[in-house]
Amino acid sequence: MDFNSKLEKFAELIVRTGVNLQSGEELVVSSPIECADFARRLAEEAYKAGAKKVSVIYNDQKLSRINFENASAEVLTNVPEWAIMQREAIVDNKACYIAIASEDPAAYSGLDAKKISDVSRATHTAYKKFYDASMTNGIKWCVMSVPNAAWAKKVFPDLSEKQAIQKLWDYIFKTMRLDKKDPVKAWATHQKKLEKRCRFLNRMQFDAFRYHNSIGTDVTVKMNKNYVFSGGAELSKDGCLFSANLPPEEVFSAPAMDGVNGRLVSALPLCENGEIIRNFTLTFENGRITDFSAEEGYETLKGIIETDEGSHRLGEIAMVGYDNPIRKLGVLFYNTLFDENASCHFAIGQAYASVKGADKMTEEEQLAVGLNQSAAHVDFMVGTEDLSIVGIKNGVETPIFVNGDWAI
Repeated sequence: MDFNSKLEKFAELIVRTGVNLQSGEELVVSSPIECADFARRLAEEAYKAGAKKVSVIYNDQKLSRINFENASAEVLTNVPEWAIMQREAIVDNKACYIAIASEDPAAYSGLDAKKISDVSRATHTAYKKFYDASMTNGIKWCVMSVPNAAWAKKVFPDLSEKQAIQKLWDYIFKTMRLDKKDPVKAWATHQKKLEKRCRFLNRMQFDAFRYHNSIGTDVTVKMNKNYVFSGGAELSKDGCLFSANLPPEEVFSAPAMDGVNGRLVSALPLCENGEIIRNFTLTFENGRITDFSAEEGYETLKGIIETDEGSHRLGEIAMVGYDNPIRKLGVLFYNTLFDENASCHFAIGQAYASVKGADKMTEEEQLAVGLNQSAAHVDFMVGTEDLSIVGIKNGVETPIFVNGDWAI
């Protein structure tokens, strides 16, 4: 398969497997301006699938940096009404939503971390209706990535810009299994594995999971009653399958918001708000972060944690086998979509509706069953080659991960 054929297949996979667009549905794409060509490819594929209308919301990190450097926090935290209406229209129209996650990992390096955090918090609060619909599968959505020059050079600094972009494309194609003779069959096989693990975890209904590795992670994570693990394809509220992340390697749920005790140590750097956070540690007591440290990016990490009360707690627990296609590539992507799918991870902040019936609950009802509420949702990676995870039920321990990989 030549490069253009892979691009076409990739776009088709995003439209038909990612958001599983049905005839007569609208599609909204959020795209960096550098990725406009691929956004147009998505539009073409969407119309082939029967889309009623395709709209693109473009964003520009370089312009955002200029705004951060020159506009006041008071101005930037005042999210305009038209922008809020634009996001809410996606929910009201039950449009499919594709986000192209392609950023310069160091776009906001050297800027005021608190200002960036405040703007991020204000934006998430203003778009609450949209984010709530996403977290409860009220809309079909998919996050995916295509290369840009700054990102490619960060991943492959020793290559020329052109070579780096091409190599990053090659790696993305591999993670999407487009290098396989029959990608559709490869995805179906992978999906069955994820479903099998979800069925086991959901059937067992463990009281808690305990994590331990050699770099310092030692934590017990209590689970909510009637928790639900999901992985790969999910069901929208309208009963339509979609894949929120492409590529998907994880099975995930939500921990009990008051039941995390111990320490989590990062295994990979975290790129957030155009800054890189390295070698950080979070300490928990009764679910709440009571202490944290970072060798690099401390202020950015502090801003994430201090977003609101809910961002002092965890909203996601996700398991990813160490022996997976993304990890095997042997590179750090500096992009959470890929790095989280190469490693077991957790997320600070908002919980998914990962308790039976939670997608129909109010915020207050979700809190009552142990699902954390926050304007933030930030994934961070803890998986290592020697990570062990045991499931605990009625005092009996069951190995889930041994030496970094699945034992079930």
